[in-house]
Amino acid sequence: MEFDFPTEIVVEGDVRVLVPKLEAYKTKAWEYAPSKAPVFYNPAMEMNRDIAVLALQAYGRKVPHGLVVSEPLAGCGVRGVRFAVEVDNVEKVAMNDINPLAVRMIEYNIRLNGVEGKASAENKDANLFLSQYAAPRVRFDYIDVDPFGSPVPYLDSAVRALRNGGLIALTATDMAPLCGVHPNASLRKYGGKPLRTEYCHEIAVRLLIGSLVLAAAKHEMGVKPALAYAVNHYCRLYAFIRHGARRADESIRRMGYILHCFNCLHRETHIGMVPRLEWKCPNCGSVMEAAGPLWLGELSDEGFCESTVREAESRELKESKRIMRLLSLIKGESGGPATYYTIDKICDKHNLRIPPLKSVITKIREKGFKAAPTHFNSRGIRTDAPSRVVKEAVEESL
Repeated sequence: MEFDFPTEIVVEGDVRVLVPKLEAYKTKAWEYAPSKAPVFYNPAMEMNRDIAVLALQAYGRKVPHGLVVSEPLAGCGVRGVRFAVEVDNVEKVAMNDINPLAVRMIEYNIRLNGVEGKASAENKDANLFLSQYAAPRVRFDYIDVDPFGSPVPYLDSAVRALRNGGLIALTATDMAPLCGVHPNASLRKYGGKPLRTEYCHEIAVRLLIGSLVLAAAKHEMGVKPALAYAVNHYCRLYAFIRHGARRADESIRRMGYILHCFNCLHRETHIGMVPRLEWKCPNCGSVMEAAGPLWLGELSDEGFCESTVREAESRELKESKRIMRLLSLIKGESGGPATYYTIDKICDKHNLRIPPLKSVITKIREKGFKAAPTHFNSRGIRTDAPSRVVKEAVEESL
């Protein structure tokens, strides 16, 4: 099949796929070529797709039947084709895109990789496509929502199309609203207020989980995060959806607010959807700012992280070292408290030199608190120690 625009064959993972030749659509250095091409393809998201393959394989090993997988915003189909080829337990991959050119390219890539019996493509609006699979016996085991921007418009139809105990994956690339640059946009889309703090990327992930929790609760479903992270220009979430009003109530009880003092860097959490009218910092008496409502529970499940790490160890991927480091950091900080401290921010606040991260972590642990590095920031420490103790540990590490 020929296309009347420039294309090329690329290799990703174990597949070969036809994609738009992005160089032909970039006339200036700052232009974002994927958005200009006739069919969407972003090579910069290869690691995102690599981890999706690992996570789906880890999930598939725990499911006693063949997986039925959906990608409602498939673009050129590279992710869905990789699922069909690289994940052992996949029985069917249903891809969809509203762009008819994209569907033609998906069908070409299905044939190119010899997975005609496993993979299919439809040309519909994503919500309409997902709504076709809302009935009990036709739902998916796994749905991957990876849009250009926010996944929020697809949450309701996605959770309805997912079986009980199924896994949903969400990508959010609109980090400016989620990180507090455009707080009104975050309120509109995600139903929560962000804050421009040193841990704003964690707030972004928690806002994303919170929006999923509230969307699922409307359909009497609960949410259990399996793996969540933020890298580069996006945040990513994998979560189990469990049916039942009790499950929904349990998830809502994990929602609340993060309170932050911009004066002394103290922070705390407030469980509950109904906020107090005023918060004062217990350390310095300043009025504290609030982020939320958002998810206050664990961001990742340690067992699922471990399973994903084992899958990564058994494969040769282009960015294997980076993926292993990312997953190991996520696993190491799982179970930790909400928010983290950055050494740079503390040192800048108190006019101190920046000490080695490992030394500060050791000092905090010697004081009887938990401490671990975080994947969100290379100078960050996730700890249950108060800001006063973290400052002392920094000073003692100099």
